[in-house]
Amino acid sequence: MIQKNLLEVDWSQIPAPLDDGAAAHLLGAAIPPIDLRATDDSMVTLAALPGRSVVFAYPRTGEPGKIALVDDWDMIPGARGCTPQTCAFRDLFAELKAAGATQVFGLSTQSYAYQVEMAARLHLPFPVLSDEKLALTKALALPTLEVAGLTLLRRLALVIDDARISHVFYPVFPPDRNAADVLDWLRAHPA
Repeated sequence: MIQKNLLEVDWSQIPAPLDDGAAAHLLGAAIPPIDLRATDDSMVTLAALPGRSVVFAYPRTGEPGKIALVDDWDMIPGARGCTPQTCAFRDLFAELKAAGATQVFGLSTQSYAYQVEMAARLHLPFPVLSDEKLALTKALALPTLEVAGLTLLRRLALVIDDARISHVFYPVFPPDRNAADVLDWLRAHPA
């Protein structure tokens, strides 16, 4: 079953990911000093950023009018929902900042060039980071999945305070609720 609309998804028809423990080691972890290219054409080193950062990771955003990476994409637990998750962070960006997020970033293993197009198309007010070479993914042992020969990030969100992970949202489901869950946590846990 494939739901073609990127933003209007019947989540009751999509399998929810289970907590496999693959992100349990991240709480309290220090962010390694790795440079990632951002869609604003800057290089971002999360470890060097002061204050509170929110980083939400996802497998890959879809391209309107193009077929899914694999025929059963919607049936892979946690795969579907990258565009709704990203748009929810876009829509709540001002509230996330007001609740104490100094920076907000998206993160995927998709290429910089693809992310630039996607960020412009979705009118994102925050940069998206490309970990195409899997440097941060490997250094932090972020949860991944393999699809069609590609290593993709499993959906999660990190709250980072002065280069240390202070909260992990994993697994994330439904994806379009993730930004609101992060916002609720930020309001309940001021920096």
